[in-house]
Amino acid sequence: MDVKIGLIGAGWMGQSHTNAFVNALLAYGPEDGKPVFEVVSDVNEENAINATKKLGFARYTTNWEEVVTDPEVDIVDIATPNFLHYEIAKAALQNGKHVYCEKPLTLSYEASNELAELAKQKGVINYVGFNNVMNPATQYIKELISTGKLGDIMRFTGTYDQDMLLDANLPITWRFLNKYSGSGALGDLASHLLSISQYLLGDIDSVNAVARTFIKERPASAGSNEMAEVENDDVITVMANYQNGAIGTLASSRLATGRKNYLSYEIQGTKGAVHYSLERLNEVNVYFTSDEETDGGFRTVFLGPEHKGFDALSPAKGVAISFNDIKILEVHELLSAFVKGTSYICDFAFGAKIDQTIAAILESASEQKWVEIAKKGVKA
Repeated sequence: MDVKIGLIGAGWMGQSHTNAFVNALLAYGPEDGKPVFEVVSDVNEENAINATKKLGFARYTTNWEEVVTDPEVDIVDIATPNFLHYEIAKAALQNGKHVYCEKPLTLSYEASNELAELAKQKGVINYVGFNNVMNPATQYIKELISTGKLGDIMRFTGTYDQDMLLDANLPITWRFLNKYSGSGALGDLASHLLSISQYLLGDIDSVNAVARTFIKERPASAGSNEMAEVENDDVITVMANYQNGAIGTLASSRLATGRKNYLSYEIQGTKGAVHYSLERLNEVNVYFTSDEETDGGFRTVFLGPEHKGFDALSPAKGVAISFNDIKILEVHELLSAFVKGTSYICDFAFGAKIDQTIAAILESASEQKWVEIAKKGVKA
């Protein structure tokens, strides 16, 4: 079955989505949906033209409104900067389109909840690109928790650190300005950690956070002597109470010296524990009190075909998969939902829950107090 894609945003993430669609077809076959690249939109006409040539879209436009109203488009794929997500997704939903939106869903929990409610009313597929949820490692750890192999969960501790913005001479971009990004390291990086945490342990009940901006000004443009204010967090640390009784600490830094893509977390239960790092994507470290020899500590489990999602990517245990492979699993779940009506995890309600937690964290950091998330009023 053909699934006609209208892509909005022809940058790196738009290319990542398109590559994932191509490879999902190769990995799963047309019975789970054959993506057809109908139209691409980008405000930069040169980018749009290049996307038609490089990515194989049939036509292009510089006006995204033409994509969300196009009768030939089944799924609107939103891969724009964060601040554009809400307007585009809402228009797509109002036109009855299925929507695939890169994370975050919007810049506020109110807007995300509005979209979740609208998608429910329209009865369309609504998918947010929290790709780490589809990681076979995440799926394996979810199984360990669900089957009770780890016992009662006591603690989640995790961080997502990168040093890509450590250079103070890097100029201001939309990521540093709240009206375009919503927050700093919290929304950009820690939201991935929150998505994993929420999927594995369930909702967070209350938070207490501290945030810092260490590089307070940056050049207004490349090579400029004029400086502009950085409006959001470089580093954030959060204490959390989960509804299931567990406690947690979650942190993120975009100035983390020496760290490149360090999404790392540990879950401790009464019968076992797991540790995982995205920098060692294909390895999960596990410990079970039931093991005959417990003095040896953690042991390494290499991901393989027995772990959900992995078998479509590689037939052999220990053969490395990558970030782009996880995107394949993500778009396959989207295509399968469209063609077969199968269930999926990262819907707009899921995204709204994360934005609800982000809002509570921002409030906590600003007012230096514990904030109960349930009182934020999100219905999703």
